[in-house]
Parts: sequence; structure tokens; C-alpha cells
Amino acid sequence: MSPDKMIRMANQIATFFKTQPGDDAPAKVAAHISDFWEPRMRAQLRDYAAAGGTGLDDIVIKAVPLV
Repeated sequence: MSPDKMIRMANQIATFFKTQPGDDAPAKVAAHISDFWEPRMRAQLRDYAAAGGTGLDDIVIKAVPLV
């Protein structure tokens, strides 16, 4: 998938979990990505974050090691 689409999707997930109670948004984002993204998408996200993660929400950056 294009990096722009991946960034948008990941950031939308983070935005949703920011509105939920609790301070475990990164864990919830990681769980959602692990449950619903296919392995190639998860690998692309990990690689993108490792290369700097430009444009990714801070919560997504914190979630990546948990994916």
C-alpha cells in the first residue's frame, strides 16, 4: 500500500483511541493493528517507523514495538 495511505490509516486508529478512556492508547492501537492488518501491512508499518516514521502520530510510534 502507499505510505500515505498507511500513515492515514494508522493515524485514524490512533485518533480514535485517543478519545477512549485510559492511558493505554498505544497498546490498543497495537492490538487493533495486530488483529486487523495483514502481515505485509504490519511489516511495512514497522519498517516505516524504523526509518523515522515521518507523519505518524506519536501513539502509533509507541504502538509499533507492540505489534
